[in-house]
Amino acid sequence: MPELKRLHASHAEAVLAFELANRTYFAASVPDRGEEFFDRFTDRFNALLAEQKAGVCAFYVLVADDGSILGRFNLVDIEHRTAQLGYRVAQQVTGRGVATATVRELCRLAADRHGLRTVRAATAHDNAASHRVLTKAGFVPIGPADPADLGGKRGTWYQCDLAFLP
Repeated sequence: MPELKRLHASHAEAVLAFELANRTYFAASVPDRGEEFFDRFTDRFNALLAEQKAGVCAFYVLVADDGSILGRFNLVDIEHRTAQLGYRVAQQVTGRGVATATVRELCRLAADRHGLRTVRAATAHDNAASHRVLTKAGFVPIGPADPADLGGKRGTWYQCDLAFLP
């Protein structure tokens, strides 16, 4: 059974494999990370670990029984008991409720482990799957997202008040 784990240095190789294996799939709905991301992966990964250690972000990976990564779930810009959620799941597990269940679990962790009260997420209008995940996970739309936040695409901000989680 897949397990949501806090990002650790030992996950680097599996995270890179996840990103490479799903690159084309991700690029269909979110802006591509670009060659520089892959060329400088180790530096970027280490920077994420440093941000996490500083407490400004919390990064999680959904790890399969075989050690492969099935998804990345991030709480970024943690400030004033609020954070922004970002996530991506492997193509092989889409449509099975994995993203919704893991976003719900991360929201519980956000409240219990990180002391957050609110989590926000932006998604592009053309990303219907993400709209469904957020809605099923208890998020409500709160207004338009700046296209600059979504790689030039129009979208919507969603919010989840963690005090009302089931």
